[in-house]
Amino acid sequence: MSGKIRLNTDWLCDCGGCHVAIVDLHEKILNVLESIEILHCPVMTDVKDYPEAEIGILTGSIRTEHDKHAAEEMRKKCKTIIAFGTCAVYGGLHGAGLAHSREEIMDHVFKKSPTTTTDTIPTVEVTELAKTVTPIDEVIDVDLYLPGCPPHAHFIFESLKTLIENREPRVTQDSVCARCNRQMIKGDAKELKNSLDGVPDEKFCFLSQGYMCLGSATLDRCLAPCPNHGVACTGCAGPTMQILTEPYRDIRTEVSDRMARLTAIDADTIKTYMEKTAKTQYAYAMATKMIGNKPTFLIKKWIADVEAG
Repeated sequence: MSGKIRLNTDWLCDCGGCHVAIVDLHEKILNVLESIEILHCPVMTDVKDYPEAEIGILTGSIRTEHDKHAAEEMRKKCKTIIAFGTCAVYGGLHGAGLAHSREEIMDHVFKKSPTTTTDTIPTVEVTELAKTVTPIDEVIDVDLYLPGCPPHAHFIFESLKTLIENREPRVTQDSVCARCNRQMIKGDAKELKNSLDGVPDEKFCFLSQGYMCLGSATLDRCLAPCPNHGVACTGCAGPTMQILTEPYRDIRTEVSDRMARLTAIDADTIKTYMEKTAKTQYAYAMATKMIGNKPTFLIKKWIADVEAG
């Protein structure tokens, strides 16, 4: 033993960006490495098993039997498990797969894709795609949650230092709006706009100008770089605690109510738009039961209405 805190990491169903984000600590990673010894990490080590460790970082959602096995092994060997990234915490972008059957997805990817010519679906040396997309805390116990797509370097460093120093993390439950420099005003917008409809005024809230922005419904785990640089929030850090914990409040109701108060656009018009674009508005969090089980969340009905119309 070197006296350092032992760390295992593993990625499940994800793009790998969360592991890259750890490297994006830049020179701060040297401060972390002074206290941490990395034992198992897919992009840094060739260790196949899971050594005993104090900290385990899991990225990605559970989509295959392999993912489930890896999560269970990490839980057995690691004293503290961090659900790292929005996919691990909420199911992430893969959650959109819940709007379709497993068979529909596999047929589209392998048989109907214009970029492939295969008529078969692989069954050798790969584990079968599960019927659902599952955040990891529905399979194993999780000790700490760090959402983000990927998590911001500020919060990665804070979370690791918190564990190393055995103290409470310095984080809040504020929304992205708390860090946004734009001013909320009562605007005169009468129609919803998208990113191609002109250039939003940099001084004022996107919602006040009729542009869809999810900052008011999204937990701040990013320091609001997007709205502060001219890009509306897409909700990548997941919903605020208010939305997650109140059964009849969701992303759609929260944003439409606020936007209706800030513009001349009717709340029902905004809700209908968000229903028609539900895969976008709920892209990061629809797989978690805290959203999927809400009586206000009717993704399959909304998709059916769009297809019928």
